[in-house]
Amino acid sequence: MQGTDATATPPAPVRYALTGARGGFARTLLAQTLRMDRLHPSVLCDLDAEGTVALCAELGYAPDDLRVCTGPDEVSALADGQIAVIADAGLLAGADYDVLVEATGSPEAGAAAARTAIETGHHVVMVSKEVDSVAGVSLADAARARGVVYTPGIGDQPANLIEWYDRARVLGLDVVAIGKSGEYDLVFDPSTGRVRQLDQEIDAPELADLLALGEDVPATLAARARAVDGLQRSAAADYCEMGVVANNTGLVPDVEALHYPVARVAELADVYSLAEDGGILGGPGAVDVFSVLRLPEEASFAGGVFVVVRTGDPVSWDLLAQKGHVVSRSGRYACLYLPYHLMGVETPLSLLDAVDHRRAVTSRPPAPHAILAGRAKEDLPRGTRLDMGGHHHDVRGVAPVLLDAAQAPADAAPLYLAAHTTLARDVAAGELLRLDDLADPSASLLDAWRHTRTYL
Repeated sequence: MQGTDATATPPAPVRYALTGARGGFARTLLAQTLRMDRLHPSVLCDLDAEGTVALCAELGYAPDDLRVCTGPDEVSALADGQIAVIADAGLLAGADYDVLVEATGSPEAGAAAARTAIETGHHVVMVSKEVDSVAGVSLADAARARGVVYTPGIGDQPANLIEWYDRARVLGLDVVAIGKSGEYDLVFDPSTGRVRQLDQEIDAPELADLLALGEDVPATLAARARAVDGLQRSAAADYCEMGVVANNTGLVPDVEALHYPVARVAELADVYSLAEDGGILGGPGAVDVFSVLRLPEEASFAGGVFVVVRTGDPVSWDLLAQKGHVVSRSGRYACLYLPYHLMGVETPLSLLDAVDHRRAVTSRPPAPHAILAGRAKEDLPRGTRLDMGGHHHDVRGVAPVLLDAAQAPADAAPLYLAAHTTLARDVAAGELLRLDDLADPSASLLDAWRHTRTYL
């Protein structure tokens, strides 16, 4: 066996900048790279600079290495190994780093930070799906022109699912549907008749008779949905992530609201089969989200991802079914899945791929195959401010929908272009938000979206 050359030059350290450095995702990344020899934070950007310093100290970074900087001269004067902590993302323009991890979740600020990084010759790992849903195509084009990498980050569901789909595609598998689980499982306790979703619990005793899928799959799924109607299962973040996946794979939503079936993991191959075969899909090539139904002692899907394929040779797949793989009762479909996403714990893989190999998650440039848009939940009068907030980055008063871009109105407004704008006219309940409905959209985001629309 050939040994390792002890005289070989070790690979150079990789320095990263991180926006949204005080957030939950950022914490997982900072905690992980503290354990890694090659990856080091160089610039940490967050409006709460002092809170960022406190977080890093809590994680174990040396306090003497952290420097709050308010101007470009302070950033450029830092010694090797010191970390600039900044509140102004504009200071990234003169900072020394290899790759930016954008994790603000703010459409306008995140897009501006990513564009600054690209224009100054830095790679970008995009974690902010809100940014990607509006400006991702434009930013990816700018990165290619500049010769740098723009990519979703491994560890978040979009990148994980894109990679999982590409794996199936390279193997020649006939993909019918791809997707992920919703953020939180539905955990049903038969002894109490109650179902829990994170910190919410409701009575749902009828689920005891609905644990098996039955012969009529759509009917069982409809009954389960009624049983858990008291829980909010969908989230804008889910639609946003599936939009990013659609734009990087070419697969599109089957229905604009997504199906969100309440399903057990072992049922996914039956659920995501075509309607003509007893499933829920109107056609092949769909992206979707499901709500995990499980018992307390059963393992979680943990926000994982799945690909449903047609099986092909029945003998091969019967053998795989015997080994415990999820195959439909008809034997015509199978589900391949990864039951986890580890957020920033895995994202270092994307940083190293970008810097070492100039490699993105997918070799295909993104294009607008789907549009994350919004429908008014209620009558919204002129002058309404479309505020964005909450853990799932919902836009108040607006329901997210994911449209097949080939069928969407040309003037449909992206949800996160509409966020934080004021309505220029009344929008009735159920109406799709249009570009002309927005009185004061961000000029930079609007330019990015107009660039995206040139593909259609």
